[in-house]
Amino acid sequence: AKGRWDPIMGAGTRDTSDPTIFDKILAKEIPSDVVYEDDLVLAFRDIAPAAPTHVLLIPKLRDGLTQLQKATAEHKAILGHMLAVAVPAVAAKEGLESYRLVINDGAESCQSVFHLHMHILGGKELSWPPGVPQ
Repeated sequence: AKGRWDPIMGAGTRDTSDPTIFDKILAKEIPSDVVYEDDLVLAFRDIAPAAPTHVLLIPKLRDGLTQLQKATAEHKAILGHMLAVAVPAVAAKEGLESYRLVINDGAESCQSVFHLHMHILGGKELSWPPGVPQ
């Protein structure tokens, strides 16, 4: 049963989703090629890159954020950190003057790991719409 304080700041909620491969990467059980790391996020190279630079950025604490549509007001700090701090740090480290930032949100959009993650793609001219060869 929910208590009267549960709606306040996510009180009483737990991340009950199954662990993912990203949890194993965070726990150092699976190796990764880390590009950027701070207290809140980890960025590492995708094992099946779609561009010369293809980095995945994940929050270290999933906190129910299995996909973007699960985000709540309580997630605005981590989402802001990812967008305003970590993505620019990765782009600078990789020497990207421009890049594409992708979030696949749900199985029908090709999200395969249900731990929110951003794809940072660059290092070549990218086509539009995505997936259409130039």
